[in-house]
Amino acid sequence: MEDRMLRLRAAANAALSRYEPLALVVAPLLTLLLARSLHAVFLSVREKGIKAAVLGFLIASVKSIPGVSWYIESEKKKVVEKLQSGSKSKRDSWRTELPNIGLGKATIQELEDARNKDIAWQGKCSGTVYIGGSDSENHFALINEAHAMFSHTNPLHQDVFQSVARYEAEVVAMTAALLGSREPASGGQICGNMTSGGTESILLAVKTSRDYMRTKKGITKPEMIIPGSAHSAYDKAAQYFNIKLWRVPVNKDYVADVKRIRRCINGNTILIVGSAPGFPHGVIDPIEELGDLASRYGICLHVDLCLGGFVLPFARKLGYPIPPFDFSVKGVTSISTDVHKYGLGPKGTSVVLYRNREIRKHQFVAVTEWSGGLYVSPTMAGSRPGGLIAGAWAAMMSLGLNGYLENTRQMMEVSKKIQKGIEEIPGLFIIGQPHMTVVAFGSNDVDIFEVNDMMTSKGWHLNALQKPNSIHICVTLQHLHVVGDFLRDLRESMKMVKENPGPISGGLAPLYGAAGKMPDRGIVQDLLVEFMDSSC
Repeated sequence: MEDRMLRLRAAANAALSRYEPLALVVAPLLTLLLARSLHAVFLSVREKGIKAAVLGFLIASVKSIPGVSWYIESEKKKVVEKLQSGSKSKRDSWRTELPNIGLGKATIQELEDARNKDIAWQGKCSGTVYIGGSDSENHFALINEAHAMFSHTNPLHQDVFQSVARYEAEVVAMTAALLGSREPASGGQICGNMTSGGTESILLAVKTSRDYMRTKKGITKPEMIIPGSAHSAYDKAAQYFNIKLWRVPVNKDYVADVKRIRRCINGNTILIVGSAPGFPHGVIDPIEELGDLASRYGICLHVDLCLGGFVLPFARKLGYPIPPFDFSVKGVTSISTDVHKYGLGPKGTSVVLYRNREIRKHQFVAVTEWSGGLYVSPTMAGSRPGGLIAGAWAAMMSLGLNGYLENTRQMMEVSKKIQKGIEEIPGLFIIGQPHMTVVAFGSNDVDIFEVNDMMTSKGWHLNALQKPNSIHICVTLQHLHVVGDFLRDLRESMKMVKENPGPISGGLAPLYGAAGKMPDRGIVQDLLVEFMDSSC
């Protein structure tokens, strides 16, 4: 054996003796560099596709040309200034220091004066305000009074504010009952917590899924798969929690493409996602099929019910054809739903639910080595506003099942009227088949963003969408008596854009159009960051 090793050594030395020593050192290093480069290319192609990867390389090459980067930065600055539309001048009058002498009760008058200068929102906004009527009476007044009664409380101190701890538990339990906790298929262990909104609920569900799957399967390089229509909060979660995100295009019906999602599942997949409904088009993803996938591969499935949680259960009772969406579906491990939307609670109230306590335990953070004592927190925030929890409880208790049922009946009827009215306007078409109160529409005849700008000039505030270019209205109780006004203004806006195509003064259609066509999405991302940085 030793003789054989010596012969091999001699043969290797003889074969390599004709090369320069420097070449023998450099060659492995270059080979390693080439391998790393090829690996990076492979990952880029796998993530973006060949076309996008090649395009990204070409754009990066062009940017390296002297003067190009400077030109791009100057153009970005112009676009940001356009987006601000004079907001800088308004900021000049904002306070930057405490007053030398406190204003006392005069502060309330200042608040009132500032509020009166806000844009008129009653009945004119897509979503935004979900409670009907004036902001100083009826349901508004009730939740405001409830909030004021408990504005000093903090559920972090459960030993002191026991009433707020009870209200949170009851809000969670009542919400869970709407979403399948009483169904045998749920397992009877549904639990959860209140959060500050849909984004925090989604963040917590993703963080919990990551940690649960690390314990269950030992996954240390987590990945999650979401449909193209899933909320941007998942992108935020991916960045916050170092999770690889795969965004899969929706199918021709604008719902999650289960076959494509299945092809993306691998040994590092921790979570797949469905929405009921999706924010852009108001359609429900095939939750049952996604549940089958999650069960088959032993991974988590989160259902985003932030919009639908307080509508779909009642729409189903009213006889609307609502596909399964809650914990009655096998494979669903978590759900998020907002009380501050169709639950008609105060802004800043949402609920995240889990199939069982074993999963939810991975949401909590416990600290044992802090000199301030032993610490454990259920959600992202430590201190939380007890007034909002009380307001959410008051909203749900004051309305009851009959109140939510009647609200849903009215909003569903209005949504169908709006959908029918849009379909009757020449040049417009509905995106997908809406299941509830979000109606998205586009046009093959005109620039839909110009129509949106025209509607904005008439006082409406709709949501601009992309992939495909479209706009939507999210119907709330504010819209019950403005259906005729909305359809009339939309019809007039279409007519004006057809007769006079082109951007209107102060409109954002050119920016939306350019952003949609821009191949370098990094530039679009930079624009958004620059705009946010200059706005807060």
